[in-house]
Amino acid sequence: MRNASRCLVSLAPLALVLACATDADRRIMGTLSADHASSFSSWSEPVNLGPTINSPYNEAQSTLSKDGLTLYFASNRPEGPDDAVLDNNIWVSQRVCTDADDPACAWQAPVSLGPPVNTAFGDAGPALSRDGHWLFIISNRPLGSFGSNDIWVSWRENVHDAFGWEAPVNLGPGVNTSGFEGGPGYFENEEGGAPQLYFNRNPNPNPPLGLGGDIYVSEQAADGSFGTAALVAELRSDSTDQRATVAHSGLDIYFFSNRPGSTLNQSGSTTNDIWVSTRESVLAPWSPPTNLGPPINTGVGELHPLIVSRGETEWLYFARNVETPPAIDLDLFVSTRTRVGQGRE
Repeated sequence: MRNASRCLVSLAPLALVLACATDADRRIMGTLSADHASSFSSWSEPVNLGPTINSPYNEAQSTLSKDGLTLYFASNRPEGPDDAVLDNNIWVSQRVCTDADDPACAWQAPVSLGPPVNTAFGDAGPALSRDGHWLFIISNRPLGSFGSNDIWVSWRENVHDAFGWEAPVNLGPGVNTSGFEGGPGYFENEEGGAPQLYFNRNPNPNPPLGLGGDIYVSEQAADGSFGTAALVAELRSDSTDQRATVAHSGLDIYFFSNRPGSTLNQSGSTTNDIWVSTRESVLAPWSPPTNLGPPINTGVGELHPLIVSRGETEWLYFARNVETPPAIDLDLFVSTRTRVGQGRE
C-alpha cells in the first residue's frame, strides 16, 4: 500500500496534463463554463441534520463523499465514557442511500475516525478530494508541524473504506507557516488548470477565538507538492474570512465572515455569516462577495460552508449556533436549491 507522501506524487500526471493546456485553451474552456451558467432557485429553509449527527457539543466543518453516503465532520464530543478532554476530533457517519424523504436513508450514529487521523491533540477541518482518495485536515499535533496549527493530508486506497486512512502528512512550507492555517478546501476540475487548495491563514500562531485571518490559495505542482500560497485579494476584508469551498464548476466560492454587512446579533454586533463570490470563468478574478442572507444567515452565527453539486441540485452544508449568543453550540444544517433552465456541469 502506498503511503501519503508517495501518493502526492501520484497526482502529478493529472496536474501535468492540465498544465500543458495553453492559456488560450483554458480561456476557451473557462468561457464555455461561464456560458453554461444558469440561475438557481432560492436556497431552501435549512434543515438540522438531527440528533443522530448533532449533540450537545459542537459539530462543524463537514465534508461529504462524492456518492453522498459518507459524512465527515469535526466535533468536540467525548470519544468514550472516560474521555474528559473535550478536544476536536474527526467523526464519520454513513448512510445507504441519499433520498432525504426515505427513513431508510437516515444517517447512522457517528463513529470517531480514530488513529492515525485523530490524535491526542486537536484534529478538525476535514475536506475530501473529489475522487475520495484524499482527506485534508487541520491539526495542532506538534511532531512535524511548522506552527500552532497546520494543514495535513491523508491517503486511502479504497474510497469505499471510510476508515482506511493512512497517517497524515504535513503539506509543507508552501502552505504551512509559523502562524495559523486552517479551513482547507481542495478544488480541481478539468477546466481549472492545476488543482488548488484554498485555506485560511493568520500570521498569529494563537489567534483569538474566531479570528482566522484571510483566504489563501496554493496550486499543486506536477510533482504533487503544493506551491507557495498567495492571498486571494478579491475576498479579503479587515474582518475574519474562513473555510472557503469552491463549487465543482469553479465559478462559485463560499466562505464565512463577520465583515461589515453581516447579520447583527441581539447586542448589535456582526455575527459570522456565509458569503459567496462568483467569477465568469475559472481564470477570471472573483467578484465582490455578497451575503447569502436569509434563510441561510441569521443573528446567531453561521460557519464552515460546504457546497456540493450533483445533477440539477446543489446542497449547502454549514454549521449554525443553536444557542443564544454568547453561548455556543454548533449544529450541522443543510439547505438545497435546484437549477432553473439549462444547468451547468
